[in-house]
Amino acid sequence: MRYITNLETDATYNIAMDAWLLNTLQPKEAIFVIWQNRKAVIVGQNQNTFAEVNQEYVEANDIQVVRLVTGGGAVFHDLGNLNFTFIVPVANSATVNFKKFVEPMLRALHALNIPAELSGRNDLMLDGKKISGNAQRYANGYLMHHGTLLFDSKIDDMVHSLNVADEKFISKAAKSVRSRVGMIKDYAPEGTTVKTFYDALVYELSNHGVDREIILTPEQLAEIKTLQERQFSQWDWNYGKSPISNFHNHAKFEGGIVDVYAQVENGMIKALRFEGDFLGLHDLAPVITALTGQLFNKKAILVQLQALPYRDYFGTISIEEIASLFVPIRE
Repeated sequence: MRYITNLETDATYNIAMDAWLLNTLQPKEAIFVIWQNRKAVIVGQNQNTFAEVNQEYVEANDIQVVRLVTGGGAVFHDLGNLNFTFIVPVANSATVNFKKFVEPMLRALHALNIPAELSGRNDLMLDGKKISGNAQRYANGYLMHHGTLLFDSKIDDMVHSLNVADEKFISKAAKSVRSRVGMIKDYAPEGTTVKTFYDALVYELSNHGVDREIILTPEQLAEIKTLQERQFSQWDWNYGKSPISNFHNHAKFEGGIVDVYAQVENGMIKALRFEGDFLGLHDLAPVITALTGQLFNKKAILVQLQALPYRDYFGTISIEEIASLFVPIRE
């Protein structure tokens, strides 16, 4: 694959580049970018930032907080972490096979004698420990598949940043995370650094250096910078405001966590918001439009969802599972 070199470590710029690549570049063939962020918490598009981030800790430690244009859960990035993005022409989002698009990275890891495996809905694993999480978004005939690679990240920063927890639980949480999260450095050949790992991945993914680098023009770089400043550096995007609601329901399904917030008046949905770490390919705006103004009951919600390509919005979560959330909770 051809590739773009991005040495920027500002998360607001790098997430803007991901969005620009998906919506604007329009390459004729698959491309990739491997990049890094300095300390940052990256939240999924459908998550409540306030619920995911320890605000006091991130402010005290100069940790950026940036929202993606894709789903999935919140993750911590630092310079011990590599991130990868694939932009792939795909004619129809209905044909998207998640595993197919993580395979290039899996092959690259295997070529470096790192015995990674694909597990669950979006994870790369080593020795039963998670080393990567992935997410996707489809737009205008292109699929963006991006993810993390934990090379030698700081567990303590990760735990403090992502969990608003009583201090007495922090050490226990860090121990738990260490038991579930692996670091690639521990499985890589001796002497491997994050820089040599980066170089080796670029070499493998670019067909052993045969496929050429794509050089973005000054005009294209300026467009990314504008997107960074207008959207991904803004509080309204990264934190935002939830609609006023008088109903909330929460569930954890095999395909991810979903929270629904609704303002209901006279039995009708007046405002609606979904949050969670589910892996949809498209923005939820069409779903919100279809359900707003409908009767607040499971049957009415099912009828509306059945008219939509719901897997584009909620991944492997079924319409029956989504509709089951629209039942008043009795204390």
